Amino acid sequence: MGVKILCIAGPTASGKTSRSIEEALSRGGEIISVDSRQVYRGLDIGTEKVTLAEMRGVPHHLIDIREPYEPYSAGEFARDATRLIGEITARGRLPILAGGTHFYFDALLHGLPSDVDSDPALREELERLSTEELYARVGSADARRASELDPRNRRRLIRALEIIAALGSVPARGETGRVKLSQKLGEFNSPSFEPAWIVIDPPRDELRARIDARLASAFERGLIEEVRRTRERVGDARLDELGLEYRTIGEYLRGERSEDSLIPALSSKLWHYARRQKAWLRKLGHPMS
Repeated sequence: MGVKILCIAGPTASGKTSRSIEEALSRGGEIISVDSRQVYRGLDIGTEKVTLAEMRGVPHHLIDIREPYEPYSAGEFARDATRLIGEITARGRLPILAGGTHFYFDALLHGLPSDVDSDPALREELERLSTEELYARVGSADARRASELDPRNRRRLIRALEIIAALGSVPARGETGRVKLSQKLGEFNSPSFEPAWIVIDPPRDELRARIDARLASAFERGLIEEVRRTRERVGDARLDELGLEYRTIGEYLRGERSEDSLIPALSSKLWHYARRQKAWLRKLGHPMS
């Protein structure tokens, strides 16, 4: 049997933070953030980072561990989370993994090739594509290898594109002296965990309203100024890699869009992203609450 962990997942603005704190208080747990942007210091409003008051004394991990100009990969997350799970378990407490970066969950539970880490910026770009578009990209880069993949398997297609980006073409099956495709894209040796899942899935209209309310609050609390400060520290290229809010407001700061367009554009983009997250969650096969 593996190490028992609790995984709390859901689309953006679904209430994962409050639910994870409730579970930690009732079960004697500590929370490991599964969020590719909350690792960065200073990205507080745009990522809806949990505050010290909201934590209610519950220990939180993997928040504010990097400067925004420093990369942090899914491979690093898997290693850090594995270490923390061991430390939390040794204290007799329950590791609770909560967040919306689903490829971090994949990296932890299914593993990654040791020689190719996932790039968060590239992964976010790929997650926004349809499965058909992903398959077309693989086919365009390497048609022979695309024929070896299930065109409906998003996780495998995204991983193939990450490997192509990092290594060039994906090695063919059985090619002498090279790693087989099945080894590159299959399941890898990863720590044995026994995850229980809480999957939060608010009704469509409620989720859309929550996204819009969160956006309005973020702008009232100074999101544009936060993005402005971040841009001054990291520059435009890196700012565009830090997620939808930072990239879209960066366009405004560069004079590429009007201020009036920001909330409507972000509302639409975040809703589209939430739908992608919901699709991933449905594939888990766990009851959604």
